[in-house]
Amino acid sequence: MTVPAPAWSPTVRIPGPKSLLLLLLLLSPGLRGTPDCSFAHSPISSNFAVTIRKLSDYLLQDYPVTVASNLQDEELCRALWRLVLAQRWLERLKTVAGPQMQGLLEAVNTEVYFVTSCAFQPLPSCLRFVRTNISHLLQDASAQLLALKPWITRRNFSRCLELQCQPEPSTPLPLRSPGALGATVLPAPAPHLLLVLLLLPSALLLLVAAWCLRRRGTPCPGERARTLRSRGAEDARPGPEAEPLALPSGRRPRPAPAGGCA
Repeated sequence: MTVPAPAWSPTVRIPGPKSLLLLLLLLSPGLRGTPDCSFAHSPISSNFAVTIRKLSDYLLQDYPVTVASNLQDEELCRALWRLVLAQRWLERLKTVAGPQMQGLLEAVNTEVYFVTSCAFQPLPSCLRFVRTNISHLLQDASAQLLALKPWITRRNFSRCLELQCQPEPSTPLPLRSPGALGATVLPAPAPHLLLVLLLLPSALLLLVAAWCLRRRGTPCPGERARTLRSRGAEDARPGPEAEPLALPSGRRPRPAPAGGCA
């Protein structure tokens, strides 16, 4: 006679309410983002602002955090990108907070946790972060949820899965001729140097003119050459016959004696 073995009854661990809320958020087909990052039902609650305000009341307003300063200002994706970075900060703060603060952080994290359902690429190395305080981070998260709420079920965010940086200003390289590819390209002269080179001839002419004016009666080199040429031309022309000298008034010229000396 075979005796059946007793049935094995394993110990069942009942998850807490917070874990159940996150599990439902991830498993619900309406709230879960699709692989192309779109949502059939809005994952943003109606009281997210109240939840964020409760956390702000308990946090130090000047607690230092960082935010990205050069995210590309893309109309469709910018709100989602900022929420991705804010959610990572909330996860980090939970690891250093006390039990009561962890509950408040978890409540705010639940409001933005839907961003983790989209397969975002790793953060690009071009991102630059600046220091700010936690109050600014939470205010920005609330503003981004408010801006995203009307569009979360209307848009497909598949092209937002890679965070993008603003393009860096590029400096144009100097042009080089094809025949001088191996030559060293000299840097372009500075604008003030070009201005000095353009004004230098005029300044020299002014200095020469001032020097000529100070030498009274001494003609300038150019004027002296023109004077010499004009004098040489006058000497080469036959001059008019000599006119008789005028005598003083009251005296008459003595007639020459005829036939010899006086």
